[in-house]
Amino acid sequence: MDKHDLSFLDAIRIAMEAEDKAAVFYEEAAGKASNPVGRKLLEQLSSFERHHHSQLQALKASLCSGGACIMVAGRELDFDVPAEVDRIKEADTMSAMGIIDAAIEIKRQAEKRYAALSQQTNDPNGQAMFRRLAVEELANRRILQEAYWSVNNRGEWIPSG
Repeated sequence: MDKHDLSFLDAIRIAMEAEDKAAVFYEEAAGKASNPVGRKLLEQLSSFERHHHSQLQALKASLCSGGACIMVAGRELDFDVPAEVDRIKEADTMSAMGIIDAAIEIKRQAEKRYAALSQQTNDPNGQAMFRRLAVEELANRRILQEAYWSVNNRGEWIPSG
């Protein structure tokens, strides 16, 4: 392994730690959420971060065993809310907005981190994987931005769809 590979592995390790921290944040935030739609979104975000961590772990294992960057399956956030849940007022708008704002920042940082990681490898599979992870983080950030707007402007969670 040359010096470039070692720093690439360090970057993967750092990304894995960030995914763990994000998952814990979403789990704790979901536990505090009084709104069922908000709670569901936060629980799904935690699951999403755990998925990213497992994909990075597989990549790290492949690289450490002398293999190349592996291509892993992408994942989209599956945020479906039952049709009967139309509009749910948020009991604590300021608290919800604070949680959503922090979540947006986590997504923004993850997107930047993955974009940077895509530039740190010469392996086309690694580049494609990290670019895809950045796009996934962007898509999740947009969902959170919609939630922020809805809670801020209407005081309610309005499922997108």
